[in-house]
Amino acid sequence: MKILVIHNNYQNVGGEDIAVKNEVSFLKKFFEVETLYFHNNNKNLIYNFFSLIIGSNFLSNRKVKKVLDDFNPDMVYVHNTWFKAGLGLFKILEKRNIKTVVKLHNFRYFCTKNLLSSNHFGNNKICQACGLNRDSQGFVNKYFQESFIKSLVMINYGKKYFKILYNGKNKIFVLTKFHKTFLENLGIDSDKISVFPNNLNFDIQNNESISSNSNYIVYAGRVSDEKGVQELIQSFLEANISDLKLKIVGNGPSYTKLTKNYKHYSSKIEFLGELPNSNVIELILNSKAVVTATKLYEGQPTLLCEASSLGIPSIFPNTGGINEFFPKRYNLSFEQYDYEGLKTKLMLITDTNQLSEIGIKNKNFLNLLLDNEKMASTFNKLYEQY
Repeated sequence: MKILVIHNNYQNVGGEDIAVKNEVSFLKKFFEVETLYFHNNNKNLIYNFFSLIIGSNFLSNRKVKKVLDDFNPDMVYVHNTWFKAGLGLFKILEKRNIKTVVKLHNFRYFCTKNLLSSNHFGNNKICQACGLNRDSQGFVNKYFQESFIKSLVMINYGKKYFKILYNGKNKIFVLTKFHKTFLENLGIDSDKISVFPNNLNFDIQNNESISSNSNYIVYAGRVSDEKGVQELIQSFLEANISDLKLKIVGNGPSYTKLTKNYKHYSSKIEFLGELPNSNVIELILNSKAVVTATKLYEGQPTLLCEASSLGIPSIFPNTGGINEFFPKRYNLSFEQYDYEGLKTKLMLITDTNQLSEIGIKNKNFLNLLLDNEKMASTFNKLYEQY
């Protein structure tokens, strides 16, 4: 089978970019794969704005048509399309009657499909799909807090995108059963949706036990309010675990504020900024545990899955479909927004023997879930059922 993978990379490399790269490596082991990557930039602002308004980028469409002509794929596998890739590619694929699968790594389509903030939040104060607070919104759904115009453009794009998901002939891949149910509750046909998690692919794959000499835990990802980084830092400091440091990897809108606010806690909190993924893997490999206090549903958290693959335990809130990647009755998860519970779980990591046992169980569970042969067989079956 010949598969064309289309993805619009983010301006700041994120978990989805890494996931797509890993999945391409996995698919190439079993299928003939071609890739078409797009990159957002600030050049030709008027052209970009016009393309966003109509929902189609003519230059991007031309690239899509060329690779379709040259490669002649059996299937096109679409990931992120915002914004340079555009939505016009779906019309091209439908016109050519090419089997198309869209993979949803997040819930952005839900948060951008409504103009009114009341439809975005419903009766909730916080949207767990994007992390925005209802109090920060006015009458109009301001998805991008820094820009009203950008928010309107995004909503215009999001409304068109959701119609494609709802009405299009394309199949939809999601990462968890939770996300499948979420889409079904929005009225999308269950038969169109399949659960297909992200593959993991990196060089270091062996870690038999937790090092008793490790003196740190790791958070890696976007440094922002919706990821709960400030609450994580505060909970860690209040847990007051001697000889243990929290290392924070990544960048984002809260990075400058947090580095300033916690500059006097350098012995306990270390901000490392953005690092190559290979460096992050090394940090995880030599840590006691990884941790997140995300306020979101999340899709398939890259940090936690990489940790499990290395035999390193994870501390995380029980939200969305995260627990689907861990054994049942997992001991280091806590209720979302329960920061006393988070502190309790943090204090458990002083027991090195327990951590080692948890890490091994996590690794075995994930290896079975993401077995390459099993996933390739599943992919083939989904293609045949198209």
